[in-house]
Amino acid sequence: MLSLFASKFNTVKENFVSLFDKYFVSGLCKVVLFSGIVLYLASIFLFKDPNCSPSEFLESSNSRLTNPNPNPNPNPSPNSSFSHFISSNETNPTNLSHLVFGLLGSEKAWHYRKSYIESWWRPKITRGYLFLDEKPKWNLLPWSKNSPPYKISDDITKLVQETQHVAPVMARMVHGIMELFREEHEGVRWVVMGDDDSIFFVDNMVDVLAQYDHTQYYYFGGQSEYILSNFWYSFSQGFGGAGFILSYPLAKALAEDMESCLRRYPFLRSADQITMACIVDLGVSFSPLKGLHQIDLRGDISGLLSSHPKVPLMSLHHFDAIAPIFPSMNRIQSTKQLMKAAKFDQSRMLQQTICYHRPSNWSFSISWGYSVHIYEKIMPRSYLQYPIETFDTWNNKPQNPPYYMFNTRSSANDSCETPHVFFLKSIGETWNKNEIWATYSRSAVRRLPGCSIGGNHPANYVNRIQVYSPRTKRTRMDRCECCDIIHITGSNKAKVKFRECFNKEKIA
Repeated sequence: MLSLFASKFNTVKENFVSLFDKYFVSGLCKVVLFSGIVLYLASIFLFKDPNCSPSEFLESSNSRLTNPNPNPNPNPSPNSSFSHFISSNETNPTNLSHLVFGLLGSEKAWHYRKSYIESWWRPKITRGYLFLDEKPKWNLLPWSKNSPPYKISDDITKLVQETQHVAPVMARMVHGIMELFREEHEGVRWVVMGDDDSIFFVDNMVDVLAQYDHTQYYYFGGQSEYILSNFWYSFSQGFGGAGFILSYPLAKALAEDMESCLRRYPFLRSADQITMACIVDLGVSFSPLKGLHQIDLRGDISGLLSSHPKVPLMSLHHFDAIAPIFPSMNRIQSTKQLMKAAKFDQSRMLQQTICYHRPSNWSFSISWGYSVHIYEKIMPRSYLQYPIETFDTWNNKPQNPPYYMFNTRSSANDSCETPHVFFLKSIGETWNKNEIWATYSRSAVRRLPGCSIGGNHPANYVNRIQVYSPRTKRTRMDRCECCDIIHITGSNKAKVKFRECFNKEKIA
């Protein structure tokens, strides 16, 4: 009896399981299939990125399920073409608080150089120190609130004597990198070293460095303009007066290796050479930035400043060794005049913009915030991009060129080649704050006849030029701006208005 009951129970059980499997599994398959179709259609309509297909989206979703690590390549190759750019999901972009400045100087020189540093230093905002060789004298005290806080350099006499270093002052300067890092490294991404007469354009510096990954090893700097300086020292080093920049991990490694490196190179006489050697020994090579300027030049550098390369201006140096950059001003006044423009818009500082007054066959070359040149014939940008050689070499000029790391134009007295020169007089905002106006005044009478090639239309009567540019910062550097001459006929004033270049517009 029991066996018969058990047999019937098993038969019923098998039928129930068979029906359950048939309908449940079938239903489950339908649900999964329907869900997949809905997900696929949703990916088509909701994800419009032309660079990401729906199939790629599904593959990506599946990858996240099988690999919960959100970074599939935690150690990307440093040779990747995009390795120097910060990820687009960076939530804390680089700003001025991430930079720390180490300025190396002497107590004696600070008396007449401090105005250079105070022209760009922002008290309680800029981070860093001035490292002096000795305590400041009474006439520097109390210490100016507009100057960087100072530190006295470490006494490394014992190290210098033990290694018989040939240049103790240079060793002190290099040692300053370690001293700066020791004093100030919390939250730092970039360490910037300079001299006590380095003029930095910190907003541009931040914008440039923000393009790079501060967690990687970088050694940025400026080369000398004088080709023989690079030959004598190294084409692979940053010149300290222009400022050289170290990413945090490189600065940390260099600071930890500092004493060992100074012991390795007691025979080097240049601080920049020693620094370069120490960095190269850590496996890092030099990356030049054209916006950092050592200014290893003499005399009048207005020709160079009037044809700046199309990169953000980051530094200038050696203002004690050149003529004042503005006529009728001394060096300190000239520095302050330049920084007036920088306070309005660093992104356009010295950027060359060219436009034409076709009825007169005139070419206008504008170095924003500094100068305007008028040529009495139409000249293409391909020619005007080269600086007029108003300056001289750092040391005695060699018998034969090349002298510089860039091409130049002759400064010969020629009616068609010699420009009428105007320098920045004043600058401000328009009433609606949409534009910046800058007024440029003639520096001197040219005292040359009109250019016959250009139709003999002299520009001698123009005494003032007013330039209008957008108030917004210009972030793109792939192409220069263009401009229009909006008023000139019958007046001793010219008005110029900046704008973005038209598609396929030629500056010629």
